[in-house]
Amino acid sequence: MGNIFGKKKRSRVTEQDKAVLQLKQQRDKLRMYQKRTHLQLDKERLLAKQLLKDGKKEKALLLLKKKRYQDQLLDKTENQISNLERMVQDLEFAQIEIKVIEGLKVGNDCLKKMHEVMSIEEVERIMDETQDAIEYQQQIDEMLAGSLSQEDEDAVLAELEAITQGDVELPEVPSEDLPELPEESQEKQPERDHSQRSKRTQARELLAV
Repeated sequence: MGNIFGKKKRSRVTEQDKAVLQLKQQRDKLRMYQKRTHLQLDKERLLAKQLLKDGKKEKALLLLKKKRYQDQLLDKTENQISNLERMVQDLEFAQIEIKVIEGLKVGNDCLKKMHEVMSIEEVERIMDETQDAIEYQQQIDEMLAGSLSQEDEDAVLAELEAITQGDVELPEVPSEDLPELPEESQEKQPERDHSQRSKRTQARELLAV
C-alpha cells in the first residue's frame, strides 16, 4: 500500500514550459515597472510646473533632467519587453514543431508496421486473385448467355412483349360440327390415342435425358 501511494506522478510540465513561464513573468514585471514609472513621470511633470510658478527654476530644471533620464529607461524597458515576447513566441513555436515532429514519427512507425503486415507482393497477389475471380465470373456469364443466340434472344423478347400487350393471335375455333367417325374408326380410336400418348411419353423421356 505504501508503494502505491508513495509513487510520484510524472509531471507533464517540460523544461520549455518552465522557461516560457519565467519569460512571461519577467515581461509582466517590466510592464508593471512601466506603469509605475509613467505615473511617477506625470507627477514630476506637474511638480516641475509648480516649481516654475514658484520661481524655483533650478529645481524644476533638475526635476526635468531626472524625468528625461527615466524616459530613456522606459525606452530600454520597452525594448526588453519586445525581446522577451519574441523569445516566448519562439519557444512556443518550437514546442509546436516538436509536437509535429513527434506526430510524424508516430505516423511513420504506424506506416512501417502496416507495410510489414501488407507487403507489395501480398497486395499484388490479392489483386491477381481478384482479377482471376472477375474473369472466371465473366466466363460463367458468357456461357450462360451463349446458350441462346442473339436471334433467339430477340425472338423471345419479342414474343414476351407481344404476350404482355395481348397481340398474340390464336387460331379461331370452327363453328361447324366435326364429322362423326365410322364405328370401326371409333373402335380403333382408343388404340391410336394410347399409341400417341406412348410416343409422347417416350419423347419426353428422351428430352429429359
